[in-house]
Amino acid sequence: MGQIKVKAAAVLNARPEDVYATIADYRKGHPHILPKGSLYDLHVEQGGYGADTIIRFKARVLGVERSFYQRVSEPEPGKVLVEQDINSVHNAVTTFTVTPLEQGQKSHVEISHTENASPGLQGFIEGVVTPIVMPPVFRKELKLLEAVAQKRETPLATSN
Repeated sequence: MGQIKVKAAAVLNARPEDVYATIADYRKGHPHILPKGSLYDLHVEQGGYGADTIIRFKARVLGVERSFYQRVSEPEPGKVLVEQDINSVHNAVTTFTVTPLEQGQKSHVEISHTENASPGLQGFIEGVVTPIVMPPVFRKELKLLEAVAQKRETPLATSN
């Protein structure tokens, strides 16, 4: 069984704290960054913000639906958030990394995903198709993330 690796990255015109808060908020932020038809049906089973949140969601790739059951961790709170399968042979892991740019006015965001391929022919097909199909899904997710994070921005306090 081989391992499949996929990633996408972009510079977002949104502050890193707003970007990270959007990703980590599985009740009011994260559901709005999932590309419709590809990633959907997100349910929070425990927590709801950041580490120790437990989620279920579905993914559809080339007409094939797959269910995920994952736990969220924050190896570097405010910078790195990880979603990892609970009790799955695929051991899918999606990592969101947020890096501040331009004195914290923009963010570089990378979504990286690794998982174990299924055995046999199915795994071979997954290994060929997933790296082609998933990056565009992640790029859509990054565009949605930028739009949602921009709305999350709180105005800077002004002194008179």
